[in-house]
Amino acid sequence: MGAGTLLAIAAGAIVLLLVLIIQFRVHAFIALVVVSLITAFVAGLPSGAVLDVLTDGFGSTLASVALLVGFGAMLGRLVEVSGGAQTLSDAMIAKFGEERAPLALGIAALIFGFPIFFDAGLVVMLPIVFSVARRLGGGVLRYGLPVAGAFSCMHAFVPPHPGPVASAELLGADIGILTIVGLIVAIPTWFLAGYLYGIWSGSKFVLKVPDFLSGGEREEDMAEPPKPSTVILLLLLPLAIIFVNTGLDAARAAGAVDGEAGWFQFLRAICATPIALLIAVLVASYVLGVRRGLDKLRVESLLDSALAPVCAIILITGAGGMFGGVLKATGIGDALADTLAGVGLPLIVSGFVIALALRVAQGSATVALITAAGLIQPAIQAEGITGFPLAAIVVALASGSLALSHVNDSGFWLVGRFMDMDVKTTLKTWTVMETLIGVIGFAFACLLYVAFGG
Repeated sequence: MGAGTLLAIAAGAIVLLLVLIIQFRVHAFIALVVVSLITAFVAGLPSGAVLDVLTDGFGSTLASVALLVGFGAMLGRLVEVSGGAQTLSDAMIAKFGEERAPLALGIAALIFGFPIFFDAGLVVMLPIVFSVARRLGGGVLRYGLPVAGAFSCMHAFVPPHPGPVASAELLGADIGILTIVGLIVAIPTWFLAGYLYGIWSGSKFVLKVPDFLSGGEREEDMAEPPKPSTVILLLLLPLAIIFVNTGLDAARAAGAVDGEAGWFQFLRAICATPIALLIAVLVASYVLGVRRGLDKLRVESLLDSALAPVCAIILITGAGGMFGGVLKATGIGDALADTLAGVGLPLIVSGFVIALALRVAQGSATVALITAAGLIQPAIQAEGITGFPLAAIVVALASGSLALSHVNDSGFWLVGRFMDMDVKTTLKTWTVMETLIGVIGFAFACLLYVAFGG
């Protein structure tokens, strides 16, 4: 099929999905699977390959999300029911004041987000976000959006996250310079698009705090709530383990260590994000449960009860990945990128537009960033761009890969369901915030590109 036909199919699929969910109130999981199936057939995928494409997209998304959400929900339940989330939120409010609580949470997310991937950081921070929101009021988005925006900025712009690292390797950008440029762009971009917009959007859309992590009242037979320092250490534990992993990746990319060595592979496995969260759950079960007088059967019951409320989140997120996988397999993203590559825009603008188009077409920010980098690689090499201008181009690509997050992005469903938003509200809040992050980040990248002589 021609590019125009494929793009029309993609647009029709997105419209159909929104109509099913918003107008006819079809459950998001069912709607995503149905539209993915219809799109696969209409776009001309061989009938024998349709089921494989659907299950591959679903399974690959669940492989990265299900364990994180499951273990994150368990950890959150223990922190919440033990009273740890309340004590930590009280300490933060006492330290920073009620008015600056969203700023404090966002800055904490920026720090945590340096080594930690978006999904993992979000699920670890949620119990604290929910507790602060319950304590101070004003709705969950006032506190949740600045946190989600912080993790999104760090994940997209700053090494050692996979998108920036992979695109830097493709284009030959220096990781150290990219880290500097990424931070220069990420921090003010978050403040404008994540924090200030998050505060405004949270006041416009006042949503109650979800209760799926709370598990009811704090256990009466437990000792006094844990100290804030204990909770901080428990939350830092998986982040510290993951940091070892991302540090190893950065060292391998820089050529400092042998990525094929046995010790390297062992540490990579032990420090992987799901294993890090598993370790944190085991430690928290003892520190917040058994050691504080809670019966072991009760700990098991609490962990079990944490899973049921997040099953819908896991399935809907997986179905979002399925839809994105179908759009990718049909060649819609490639057709759009090829069409835009010959437009003749300035290189930094062309890269941004291609990454944005890929983001809209297939959903994944990381895939959009890496694919766009591969498409503009010959032009980068031909013009001999290096140093800070090249790092600015990488950040411009990252900006394009963030904007216009919508129904084919698994992160859209993850954030929307965690914050207990319907599709309309998620489009009006999360999608707008991600688009602002992308546009503002691109503007800063262009300024740096010009300032450094690009």
